[in-house]
Amino acid sequence: MCCLATADPVGAIERLAKHYSEETYSARPTTREITEKAEAMLYAALGPTGAKEIVRNKNILTTIVAARSLGIGSSPNKGLQAAALVAAAFANILSRRELSLFFERTLFSSLGDRSPWSDASDLRTASVQLTEENVMQAIMATGSIPYVLEGVRNIPGASQGLYWDGGMTDYHFDMDFHAGDGLVLYPHFSSAVIPGWFDKRLPWRRVHEQNFDRVVLVTPSPEFVQSLPFGKIPDRQDFQALEERERIAYWREVLRASERLAEDFARLVEDGHGLDRIRPFSERVR
Repeated sequence: MCCLATADPVGAIERLAKHYSEETYSARPTTREITEKAEAMLYAALGPTGAKEIVRNKNILTTIVAARSLGIGSSPNKGLQAAALVAAAFANILSRRELSLFFERTLFSSLGDRSPWSDASDLRTASVQLTEENVMQAIMATGSIPYVLEGVRNIPGASQGLYWDGGMTDYHFDMDFHAGDGLVLYPHFSSAVIPGWFDKRLPWRRVHEQNFDRVVLVTPSPEFVQSLPFGKIPDRQDFQALEERERIAYWREVLRASERLAEDFARLVEDGHGLDRIRPFSERVR
């Protein structure tokens, strides 16, 4: 989405796809190695002026969600960080609201405090003005999966602390999208929508469907996914499961296949082809 807000969105997303699909690591990469390569990939994709273009774009207003650890979770001690994550997972079983004991949802927004989500009351929430000085760190933070990448500490303009993947609080989002009388376009890799990262293994934890009354969820069909090599969408587990050459060939093939999705969506927009496949949100596959 940040690629979309640059001056050359197509070029940015193509650079991101190329760098990520062709990325390689050592036999047993550390979080430091993965983090460094992710930073290099980010700068390669967005280019030297990307931060400025994202922040100054008046047509596409960007909001990046990160989760700031609270208490011992913000400690530099890895053991305390792990303990906090385990405690958060158990507390989340009782209620999503309990996550506010462990994380603060932080919205890095072009609109700052005027963001429509700044007054969210479901979880502890803070708003930060998105600036040229913090946009790159905010993007890194929202992709920093615990145990995979290092968290981002002390982002300029935001409260001091350790910031992680925004999915810790908002994996696929369960909030009012503030569409007004309009619609929200939500491209997604699956029709399953899960509130938070800790909810992935809680089948009873579902989003509030009223939050999706004006959402148009666009996803690949099960048939498309089954047609891909290995019958699935690529994921980071492929780095361990496949040999380097095999994984890169697989991911390149999926990138080529994905161009058909763009073509299908363009046809739907232009002449309505495919409208017969639209279903109510309540009928999606969970």
